[in-house]
Amino acid sequence: MRGLKKRRRARIVALALVSLVASTAVIGYAMRDGINFFRSPSQVAAEPPDSGEVFRLGGLVEEGSLVRGRGDAVTFNLTDGAGVVAVSYAGIVPDLFGEGQGAVATGRLIGGIFVATEILAKHDESYMPKEVVDALKEQGVYRQPDG
Repeated sequence: MRGLKKRRRARIVALALVSLVASTAVIGYAMRDGINFFRSPSQVAAEPPDSGEVFRLGGLVEEGSLVRGRGDAVTFNLTDGAGVVAVSYAGIVPDLFGEGQGAVATGRLIGGIFVATEILAKHDESYMPKEVVDALKEQGVYRQPDG
């Protein structure tokens, strides 16, 4: 009788462990497309990402680089003071998006040009995404906003 209870308990524990491992694997598999790493333009220049890898690129929109094309097409350069990456985007840009402003773009690097699928811009005069601030501080070009 005791041996039967022990075997039953061992089977339940083994089943629970297998279920835990399987559910962790399913969650990890589901999240693989939702995780986007942040890179600054100088990091992209130093270590280009794998082809097809989706990541976030952040910095300041370089002065004089913003070109609006036909329809919703926009091209511009993102810089962190040490590196520059050309960005191409087809879509509606945020209202506060402009030259000299902080921006974070999500997309892929294709043939040396970052093709963005989403662009985020700062939402008021003092906000800049933490990743952009950190990257600018690393390069020594961060300016504390007035106010």
